[in-house]
Order: sequence, then C-alpha cells, then structure tokens
Amino acid sequence: MLGYEKLKQLAESSLALSKADQTEIVLHTVDSSLSRFANNTIHQNVFEANATARVRVILGKRAGVAETNDISAEGIGRAIATARAIAQAQPESPNNALPTPSTASRVDAFVQRTADCSPETRAQVISKLCKQAASQKLIAAGAFRTDAYEIAVANSLGAFQFHQGTYADLHTVVMNDAGTASGFASAASPDARALDGEYLTRTAIDKAARSQNPIALAPGEYTVILEPACVAMMLQYLAWHTFNALAVQEERSFVRGKRGELAFSPLVNLYDDGLSLDGYPSPFDHEGVPRQKVTFIENGIARDVVYDTFTARRDNVASTGHSLPAPNVQGPLPRNMFLAGGDKSFEELIASVQRGILITRFWYTRVVAPRTVMMTGLSRDGTFLIENGQVSLPVKNLRFTTSYIDALKNTRAVGRDTKLFRDYMYDMNFRVPALVVDGFNFTGVTQ
Repeated sequence: MLGYEKLKQLAESSLALSKADQTEIVLHTVDSSLSRFANNTIHQNVFEANATARVRVILGKRAGVAETNDISAEGIGRAIATARAIAQAQPESPNNALPTPSTASRVDAFVQRTADCSPETRAQVISKLCKQAASQKLIAAGAFRTDAYEIAVANSLGAFQFHQGTYADLHTVVMNDAGTASGFASAASPDARALDGEYLTRTAIDKAARSQNPIALAPGEYTVILEPACVAMMLQYLAWHTFNALAVQEERSFVRGKRGELAFSPLVNLYDDGLSLDGYPSPFDHEGVPRQKVTFIENGIARDVVYDTFTARRDNVASTGHSLPAPNVQGPLPRNMFLAGGDKSFEELIASVQRGILITRFWYTRVVAPRTVMMTGLSRDGTFLIENGQVSLPVKNLRFTTSYIDALKNTRAVGRDTKLFRDYMYDMNFRVPALVVDGFNFTGVTQ
C-alpha cells in the first residue's frame, strides 16, 4: 500500500512523461491474503502484494492502452511508449476523449483490522469450522480471504481521484464422505471481524446433514425460494445483459423501449449505489467519474441503466460513473448492486409456499438467450422440497432453464434480511434478500 500522497506524486510524474494529446493513468495496489482448506485441514496460506499502472493515451481521435506492474519511472515510461504505439495503429473514433475532471465523494471503506488480518486469525476461524464438521462425520472445504487495496485515477485534464478499502470473504462447502450430500454457506464484509463464522458453520453443516438420501423430482415448473446466493448470481447476469447502456444501444437488452413501464413484479426494487456502506463502496469508476446512484427497477417499473463516457456521448447524457478499465468493448457495468429487502422473514417465506423447492445456490450457469437473460444451470449444496409451508425432504440437484427476467416478473415475496456477496473475478458486489418466485422451470434432474 502506497497511500494517497505517493500515488498522487506517481500519477503526476507519470502524466508528465507523456506527450500525447490526452493521457489517463489508473494506479491500483492490493495486498491479498488467502487461507484455503479442504478435508478439514488448512492446506494453503498465500499472500500477494501487487501494484499496476494502466495508461491510456489519445492522439487526435486514436487511443491506445498499455498496462504494467513495473511502477518505476522507467516501467511506466515504457508503458506510455507502448500505449502511444498502439494508438498510432488504431482507427479513428470520434468518441476517443477523456472525461473532464469532477470530484467524487470520499467514503471510508478501509478497516485496518482487515488489512492486518493474520494467517493465525484466519486459522482460528477455519479450525472451529473444520472441527465441527469432523464431529458430524462431514468434510469441510473452502477459503477465507482478506484484501486491502487502493486505486487512483488521474488524467492530463486535471482529474485525480483516490480511494482505499478492504474486503473479507469466508465461504465453505461441507459434504459427507460419499460426496452425495453437501451444504454451502458464505459471509462477506469490509470488516473481517464482522464475519460470523459460527453461524456460517452451523448453516453449512445443517444443510449437508439434511441433504442425505435425496429424492428425485420430475422436471417442470415449480415455485421456488431462491436463497440470497442464487439472487446475487442472477444480478450478475442482469448487470451484464440488461442494465448496461451499451446493451440497450445495441438492442440486446430487455429494458430497451420499456423504461417507465411496469415490466417486473411490483415487489422488486433494484439499484446500484457505489457510496453505500452496506456494500463494498466504490465512489468513482476507472475513468475517475463519480459513481451516481442508479435505480434500475422501482416498484416493478423499469427505470434507468448505467453509462460510461463512451455510451453517454452516444445518448447525449452524462456518464453515471460505471466505466470498466480501458480498452472496454463490454460497456458500462453496475458493480454495487442492491435488491431491496421486503417485509417477510425467511420463515414466513417458507410458510407461504404450499409446494415448491428451496435452492441454496446455483452452479455452472450459462447464458442461453441474452435479451431475456434465459439461463441454464444447476441447483447445488442444499436443495429441498417444501410441502405445506415446511421444508421436508432433500432433493436431487436439478437443471433449470429459465429466464432471470421472468424470475423478477414472477417474484411474489421478498425476504426482509439481506446478505452481501462479492464476485472477485469481475470486481462486483451484491446485497440481496431471498425471493419467492413462481413458475421457475426445471428441465432435468441429476443422477
């Protein structure tokens, strides 16, 4: 971790090296710690410290990008030269221009005890989890990760933004010796101390114990209770394919032409908020543009989508601060998504279902049709039959083929409690409740 002053000095000295018409530099540092466990034993402790500089240069109407993790003057100088050479080989585009400077809100998302979390501290939590699993003749596997990071974005027009934060994430899958029954649980927070390892342990062990000797259900449409892990995965795909201005502009988003219409269940309220302390705050995007709170669905009514500078200029609107790192052909991305909680406890959600299926999480999901976010995938790590408002028998995992758009249309109850999830691959986070969804289509059953 370099800190505000060092990153500002590095940004200024880097920009001074470039003779392009416009130059942008994104500096990112991370200290990442991870403890992995399997077979009720910790088998890996790793730590990585990394710093990267991503340079974008604009020559007339041409742009080039290069990245390096050599942040010395010489290393960044080489990256600038590479970006310049790339720009000279690119076709012209009228939208190749950097955003003008603006000031983002400061958000305190850094927790020192997370940054200082030691392997011994993580081991204490993992050890309790594994011992409890072993006492039930079950096997636990998973990981406990703690990260501290900082990001700075600067450009030759005078912009400079800085933010630092921390992540903590603990997840586990507990299963029996034969691998025929399993349970999943996870917890996430900027504060490692806020992770409730004991509750997570009880949840995963209980699901694994109750999953033994599952019955097979016939494929068809069922009412389902989707636990928060399922809902978070749904939002990930809706972010890419639905609430993205580029998808709308290219006529591949469901909400194109539907803004202002009642297109979803009136119980659904979905938004993106990079300043909320209920998630992992991120006050500006990779162009240094402040993130705006964007409402996607308000009481079932389709509202807005997110923009970056490129898509905003196409529509003659302001960027909402949702750019991905350049070069970016995927468009803007919501990265701090919230599905508002409802008024039902989890027990009340279960009691409201006469016959249906409780799903802990999805696995191996793939897009079938992007416009309607038609997906196929499997249930996993805790799938149960609900009868007469009570969880009854374990169920063999099912393959679903259904639309996430339809799932939000057919939502008939929303849980009161919400959980935070983080997707490390795409740097996204989601705070979501459980949902009761009618007409969820299953097309196969595992053997």
